[in-house]
Amino acid sequence: MLVVERGEPGREASHAAGGMLVDCPLETPPVLQSLATASARMYPEFVHELELESGIKVDLRDYGTILFPTKHHITHPQLRTARIGSIDLDVDEPALGLPAFEHELEMRASLHASNFESSSAELAEALRFPLQSLFYLQERSVDPRALTTAAYKTAKSRSVAFSSGDSVAAADTTSGRVAGVTTKRTAFLAPKVVNCAGAWSGQIGPRAFPTRPVKGQMLCLVMPSRDLLKHVIRTPEVYLIPRSDGRLLVGATVEEKGFDKRTDTDTIQRLYRAALKLVPKLADARILEDWAGLRPGTPDDLPILGETDIPGYYAATGHFRDGILLAPITAQVMADVIEGRKAEYDLAPFSPQRF
Repeated sequence: MLVVERGEPGREASHAAGGMLVDCPLETPPVLQSLATASARMYPEFVHELELESGIKVDLRDYGTILFPTKHHITHPQLRTARIGSIDLDVDEPALGLPAFEHELEMRASLHASNFESSSAELAEALRFPLQSLFYLQERSVDPRALTTAAYKTAKSRSVAFSSGDSVAAADTTSGRVAGVTTKRTAFLAPKVVNCAGAWSGQIGPRAFPTRPVKGQMLCLVMPSRDLLKHVIRTPEVYLIPRSDGRLLVGATVEEKGFDKRTDTDTIQRLYRAALKLVPKLADARILEDWAGLRPGTPDDLPILGETDIPGYYAATGHFRDGILLAPITAQVMADVIEGRKAEYDLAPFSPQRF
């Protein structure tokens, strides 16, 4: 097996990702739910295998997520199936403090002021949920940079070859089926080819997949103490992802800016101020770095998975904000498709031929 990489392996969207493994039905498209849940459940074994073979600690954390619910969340039709719990902030996350209660008051005011297109019973049901406790979600998080480094080292130990720093220009065909790829510098023969070039997938012929770059800016802080935060914190304005070594990721924007990966000071400062509002003690943190990455978006925000109309040519791209989450299940279903086995999940909604 050969991986042809335009840059360094794992240094694009994966390197820029936050690593939240979000499979909650409140935030996952229904058609993607089965894949998201299956992939999230695969993570402990997936990470254990990578750590064992690579010797690299991946930092899979299972403290869960504290979600500041929006009106969309508490009126969502699948709220009862979302595995939502409550949490005592004073005990479990004391650094959050006052902002949670400010948020509760804002939410209640918003609910009472809104013109609900629903019955009074539905409104009462929405108000019944314990906003004073926020939502606790049983989610995990992972360090994507450590994950991709471990995956790269493991792949090499399993005799996977890599060609780095050379962009693929096109998948070549002979007699109506794939025959390999042509890069800017050379060509490789192959009976099967998978286009997994992320935001650049649409630039590789002969099929123009409708992927596009969706920019996300983030920053990383060094917390004043490693245990300042345990949980992932997710609000409408910002999310915070603690790492076990004391780093804290703060993200992220969603911008349609083409292939521009520059950060801008105003955006980074806005994210930093939003983090400070949630956790005032971060005033003693220092900014370690900031960056921007390009997520591979699609017109319907769903991944592109499966065989194209060219025999032997496959796509595994367009994962948008769920690339890290869906990595294990993508590997499984694509292996099934490529090797001619019946996939365990219905991939029709993600077919490359739907566009």
